[in-house]
Amino acid sequence: MVKVIAVTLFLLFLFLSLIHFYWAFGGKWGTQGVYPTPDNTTQPRNPGIIATLLVAIALFGFGVFYLIKVEILYLKIPSGIYKYGLWILMAVFILRAIGDFKYLGFFKKIKNTKFGQNDTKYFAPLCLIIGILTLLMAIST
Repeated sequence: MVKVIAVTLFLLFLFLSLIHFYWAFGGKWGTQGVYPTPDNTTQPRNPGIIATLLVAIALFGFGVFYLIKVEILYLKIPSGIYKYGLWILMAVFILRAIGDFKYLGFFKKIKNTKFGQNDTKYFAPLCLIIGILTLLMAIST
């Protein structure tokens, strides 16, 4: 079961990573409502190429880490990351689902923007699911 979760999370993070690579190299599809704004009239402050590439690489790295943890992929990583990595990822995604109480997560105040609606429907639930699946992996490995 843990391997199924790991492969599922790897595929999810691979998909998210590929979207970010696409955006970093100028792709426009799917860019509406993915960055928070205080209202619908304010243009989002889109991150640059470097920041988007860093996110893409990090997302891919997260996916690879899940495969390393279930020994589908064998790469040497620092023992601290190997030991605590799942707990760190679980905390990051659960906290992201909870949010910053302004723009992000289930407890955000600004909800009626394009991003706010997308966050409520897609981003926060996805982060919660990732956090729960990562927790299941952490307590099973």
